Amino acid sequence: MSREFPIGLTPPDWLVRNLRPHRAPVNRAAAARAAVAMSAPLAIGLAAGQPAYGALASMGALNGVIGDTADAYRMRVITIAVPQLVGAVGVILGAQVYGRGWVAVATVTGVALVSGMISTIGAVASVSGLLLLLNAVIGAGLPLPGPWWAAPALMTGGGLFVLALALLAWPLRAGVPERASVAAVYRTVADLLAACGDSDRYVTVRFDVTKSLNRSYDLILANRARHQGRSRELTRLLAQLNALIPVVEAAPAVHLAGRPLPPEVPEAVRHLARAVESRHSIPVGPAHLPAPTTETARVVDHALRHAAEVVTSPDADPRGIDDRLGRPAALGIRTARAARNVVLSAHSWRYGLRLAVCIGIAQALVSLVPVPRSYWVALTITFVLKPDFGSVFSRALLRALGTVAGLVIAAAVLAEVPRGWWDVPVMLLLAPLIPALTPRGYGYQTAAITPVILLLSDILNHQGTALLLPRLLDSLMGCAIALVAGYLLWPESWHTRVGDRLADAVADTATYLETAFGPGTDTAGRARMRRRLYRDLSAIRTEFQRALTEPPPTGSRAAAWWPLVVAVERIVDATTAARVRVRHGARPPSAAEVRQVALQLRELSQGVRRAETLTAVRTHLTGPSGSVLESLRQEVAAARAIATPH
Repeated sequence: MSREFPIGLTPPDWLVRNLRPHRAPVNRAAAARAAVAMSAPLAIGLAAGQPAYGALASMGALNGVIGDTADAYRMRVITIAVPQLVGAVGVILGAQVYGRGWVAVATVTGVALVSGMISTIGAVASVSGLLLLLNAVIGAGLPLPGPWWAAPALMTGGGLFVLALALLAWPLRAGVPERASVAAVYRTVADLLAACGDSDRYVTVRFDVTKSLNRSYDLILANRARHQGRSRELTRLLAQLNALIPVVEAAPAVHLAGRPLPPEVPEAVRHLARAVESRHSIPVGPAHLPAPTTETARVVDHALRHAAEVVTSPDADPRGIDDRLGRPAALGIRTARAARNVVLSAHSWRYGLRLAVCIGIAQALVSLVPVPRSYWVALTITFVLKPDFGSVFSRALLRALGTVAGLVIAAAVLAEVPRGWWDVPVMLLLAPLIPALTPRGYGYQTAAITPVILLLSDILNHQGTALLLPRLLDSLMGCAIALVAGYLLWPESWHTRVGDRLADAVADTATYLETAFGPGTDTAGRARMRRRLYRDLSAIRTEFQRALTEPPPTGSRAAAWWPLVVAVERIVDATTAARVRVRHGARPPSAAEVRQVALQLRELSQGVRRAETLTAVRTHLTGPSGSVLESLRQEVAAARAIATPH
C-alpha cells in the first residue's frame, strides 16, 4: 500500500523535477570507449615508470569522453578534436602563471571572460570554452610534471585517443548514423500521425518531431556544406528529409479536423523509415493504403505517396534538391560572423562577465585564505555556471548532491585500493559510468566524474583519503560563489525569458501568415520560415522546462505561462493547416482577412511582451463563415483571452 508524505514534508515540485532522472538508453559503445581510453594511459604510464604522465593523459581522455556525444563520425571529429586543441591553450596559459599570486588571479579571470563569451556561439564552442577554462584552472592550480609542453601534449593526446577509438568503425559504418537520424524522423512522424485527434499525446509527439527534425537537418546540412553538395548519399538523405515536410505540414490539418487516420497510414511511414535505414529501395506499396475519405486524408495520402517515391528512388539529382532550411555558409564566413556576434552581443558579454566575476572571486579567495588544492573551487564554478547546460541554481544543487555521492565511492576506492597497478582495473570500472550516467542528469554525471578525478588527483599528489573533506568543502564553496555572485546578484536570473520568446514567436507567426497567403511562390522560403517557427517553439518549451526547475518565484512565474505556450503552438498549427488546405484546393482568404488576423497576432505579441501576469480579456474576431482561417481566428481569440494584460 502506497504511503504519502504528510503535507508539511512533501518536497516542492521544483526539487522533485531536479532530482528526477531522465530516461535515456545506455550508449554501450561510448561506455566501452571511456573504459579503454581512460585506463590504457594509466597502464602505459605505470609500465613506463611515469604514473603522473599517465594520469595527465587520462585527464585529457576524460575531457574527450565528456565531448563524445555526436552520432555521426564526421561530427565526432569536430566535437572532440576542436575542444581538445582549445583546452591545450588553456593548460599552457595556466601553467605559465602557476604560483604567481595575483598574476595568476588576473590571468585566469581573463580566461574566464573569454571562455564565457565564446561559449555563447554554439554547442562545440561551449564545450571548447569549458575546457579552455578548466585546463587553465588546472594549470594554474597544480604543479604539472615535466617541461612546459608535456602536460598540454599528454592531455591533448588523451583526448585524441578517445577520438581515434570513436572513429575506428567509420570505414565499416560510414553513413549509418546519418541514415539512422533520417529514419528516426520518419518514425517520429509516424507517431505524430497516429496521435492526431488525441490532444495530449499530439502535443508531446509534435515536440519530439521538431527536435528530431532539428537534429537531422543540422547533421545533414552541416555535412553537406563540407562536401559542397558533391556527396550523393547526403543529397539523397536531404531529399528524403524534404519529402517528409509535406507530411509534417499535413498533420496539424488532420489533428484540427478531429478524425484519426487509419492505422495503415502511420504504419506506411514506419515502412519508409525501414527503407531509409536499410539503404535499399523497399517497395512501400502505397496501393494498399486505404482510400482517403476526407479532405485532410487526401492531403496526407498525396504527401505520403510523394515521400514514398523519393525514398524508393535509387538516386537523387543534387541540382533538383533545395535546402529547405538553407545550406550553411562557408566555414570562414560562419567563423567571422560568430566572432562579430560575440564581440557585439550584450548576451555574450553578460555571461562572460558573470563567469569572470565568479572565477575572480574564487581565485582571490583562495589566494587570501589558505585552501589546499584550491583549484577545485574554480573547477566547481566552471561546471556549475553554464546556463546553456541548464539552470544555474539546479546545477549548483545537483553539483553538491552529486559530489557527496561521488565522495562516498571515492572514499571506498582511496581507502581500500592500493596505489599502483590496481588503479587500472578500478578506472576500467569507473570510467564507463560517466557516459552511462551523464544522460540521466547533471547530478548523476557529477557522481560519476568525482571519484575518477579524485583517483587521478591521488596519482598526481599522493594524498589518499585526505583529499575527501577538502574536496567537499571546495565544492560547497564553489557552489555558494556561483549561486551568490553568478545567480542571485544578476536580475535576469529572477526572470524567465519565456514571455519575450513567446512574443517573438507570435510576431513571427504574423509574418508567416502574411507570407503564406500573400503573393509570390517562394515555397522554400515559406518552408524555412515555418521550420524556424517550430524550432523557436521547441526552444521555448526547453526554456520553460528549465525554468520549472528554479525555486519560487521564478518557477511559479514560469508555470503560469504554460497555457499560453500551448495556445501559441496551436496558433502556429492552425496557420500551417490553413496553408495546406489552400495548397490543396480550398478557397484562399481575402487580403483583408489576412491583415485582420495578422493585426490581432501583433497586438497579442505586444501584450505578451508587456505582461507580468496573464489576465483574461474578451476578444471578438469575426470573418467569413467557412474560411480556412476560421480555426486560426478561434485560436488567436483563445490566446488573447489568457494573455492580454490590464
